Amino acid sequence: MVSTLASTSTVIIQGLTGSARVQSGDDPLAHDDLFGKSLGARSRKREKLQAVFEAAKSIYHRNIGLLLVIGSQLFLSLMNVAVKKLNAIEPPVTALQLIVVRMSITWICSVIYMFSTGVPDPFRGPESVRLLLVLRGVSGFFGLFGLYFSLQYLSLSDATVLTFLAPLCTATSGALFLGEKFARREAAAGLISLLGVVLIARPPFLFSSHNEESSKFLSPGTTAQQRLIAVGVALIGVLGATGAYTTLRAIGKRAHPLHSLVIFSFYSIVVASVGMIVTDTPFILPTRLDWLFMLFLVGIFGLTTQILLTMGLARETAGRGTSGIYSQIIFATVLERIFFDYDPSILSIVGTVIILLCALYVAFTKKSSPGSTEENKEITLRDTELESLERGLLDGDDEESNSEKSPTDGNTRPRIELESPRSPGGNGEN
Repeated sequence: MVSTLASTSTVIIQGLTGSARVQSGDDPLAHDDLFGKSLGARSRKREKLQAVFEAAKSIYHRNIGLLLVIGSQLFLSLMNVAVKKLNAIEPPVTALQLIVVRMSITWICSVIYMFSTGVPDPFRGPESVRLLLVLRGVSGFFGLFGLYFSLQYLSLSDATVLTFLAPLCTATSGALFLGEKFARREAAAGLISLLGVVLIARPPFLFSSHNEESSKFLSPGTTAQQRLIAVGVALIGVLGATGAYTTLRAIGKRAHPLHSLVIFSFYSIVVASVGMIVTDTPFILPTRLDWLFMLFLVGIFGLTTQILLTMGLARETAGRGTSGIYSQIIFATVLERIFFDYDPSILSIVGTVIILLCALYVAFTKKSSPGSTEENKEITLRDTELESLERGLLDGDDEESNSEKSPTDGNTRPRIELESPRSPGGNGEN
């Protein structure tokens, strides 16, 4: 009797504890089911993150040239701010002296780096593109002089808006002289972006009702005649920048990016020095620490700008690559607010939105036609070589042997031979 009651009690207790385990979720099968669902959710989350990462990586690789150009415009805007600050310090520095000092810093840094990394022909560049490098240097000087001279008499916004004529001119010259394709959507985006630039800058010769606001950052004592001369010199600078951008695209990856900087710096120093002698322009010696600091920033920011711009234009067509230059007005607007206490108006905000939308449209609507796929394949075959170029690890013998290959030999990418006549409808490097 007692044993029967004990066994019955044991069964009841075991049943109750089993029910408690089931209710408390300690059942092994239930626990495994929950664990499996958790793993599945984590796996799906990882797959989504991986897909987002791959999409972002693909967009980055398709638009790396455009991103490099946009980065160069940030440093260019910072350099322009330093130039404006430098012009406000007594005694003011002339545009020619500014070019001599800045490009001397660029030349010294570039030559030291090229010697330390063993880049061949640091002073003249590869023989096949030496003429193009000379054209790039001389035309680049006029582009730089036009910008620096106009910054002495124009506001940062006005000087910037005039430089945005260069991308449209470059797209045209790239199509005419290099046989590059220039899609209608890119042309439309460029024109609409130019409208945004005009809305932001509001130059007085287009918006007469905003004369007082537009002249807020003019240098003291600027006359109408000086302003007119500054606009004319800025337009000459646009032509110089057009020549520089076009020759950079023609050179492409056949020269180290620093070859372009060394030649550009050298000819800028030479032409600016000759200009100072001919015009009897005195060389202003530094007398203040802030003067020296601003001049140092001009040199560093300018060097960074040229490196990023050269690398970016070597990866993109002239029209699409230089469309990224429109981002400079966005940086200029922000920096004017920070350093010059400038409040953007409604027109500035509208113009900024227009430029951003156009830049995103150009970036995300790049065609993936069979022809473009082949182009991407050719570029990919030379990615390793390009990385070596950027690190300054070129080997002279390899370069010589590669130059002896025919344009279609093996995996060698077709190269531009500007020495031979180009048919009017011929295709360029891309």
